[in-house]
Amino acid sequence: MDYKSLPKPFYILAPMDDVTDVVFRRIVTECAEPDLFFTEFVNVDGLQSAGRDRVLNKLRKLASERSTVAQVWGKNPENYYKTAKELVQMGFVGIDINMGCPEKSIVGNGCCSAFILPENRSLASQVIEAVQSAVEGKIPVSVKTRLGFNEVDYSWHEHLLKHNLNMLTVHARTRKEMSKVPADWSKLEPIVKLRNQLSPSTLIVGNGDVTSRKQGFELASKHNIDGVMIGRGIFTDPFVFAKDSPWQDYSKEQKIELLKRHVELFDKTWMPGERNFDMLKKFAKVYINGFDGASDMRVHIMECKSAQELLEHIKTLQ
Repeated sequence: MDYKSLPKPFYILAPMDDVTDVVFRRIVTECAEPDLFFTEFVNVDGLQSAGRDRVLNKLRKLASERSTVAQVWGKNPENYYKTAKELVQMGFVGIDINMGCPEKSIVGNGCCSAFILPENRSLASQVIEAVQSAVEGKIPVSVKTRLGFNEVDYSWHEHLLKHNLNMLTVHARTRKEMSKVPADWSKLEPIVKLRNQLSPSTLIVGNGDVTSRKQGFELASKHNIDGVMIGRGIFTDPFVFAKDSPWQDYSKEQKIELLKRHVELFDKTWMPGERNFDMLKKFAKVYINGFDGASDMRVHIMECKSAQELLEHIKTLQ
């Protein structure tokens, strides 16, 4: 896929661990499909180790998927190179390098948003160059990052743009801010100006606090952004990418049916032990809300121990 052929603005479902697996991507496709999907975070060092099988299921995708980007993270450039070679063969439409995750243990290990720090930028360059070398121009290479580490630092984005990335996604908060303050999309504007000067072909994507397609369009138009990434907004509306979402008018029965569909797909897709069943429970807050008794219903769902038990419980709700 050539990202330049995407509409303006285009919309992306953000990578979220234990959320954007092959099952949820199918559910979102059936509700309202974005222009691009991102996988969960895939650790290249784990993938190229004896623990490979525990990581590999994060790359499970359907043959019918034509717009899924693999998001990778890790520390070793050689493992990025080897993984990128594999991802091209697997049929992903792009590779995105996670240089923005703020999770303390990951950052402490020198990965993700730790790359923002000046002392780690040489390694960041090695990582990007390893992936670009591996794909040989066959698929796009992008980076997802933040405004800075402890404070906004545009020298970081300048550093990244010198690598002629196909796309750069910026979460409109610093690593220090986590998600504790509102995303400030106005701070993306200097990055757009840097792009125009250094790498005009790089698409700039904004991320942070978008809860509707309309809001995303307004933000992209106001700040001259090419694309919009939506993460947590999907938890408030599975149809968030629709031009006219029907979610507000969904009945209790329709919401329960959508949960059932998700659980059935999970049960058919994953063998026992392949994925933690608890990841499925978090979706209860997506579907089971907005009607009388929803809170009590979610409590009972949380008590279920398997997909089959949850499906049996859902029968009692219909």
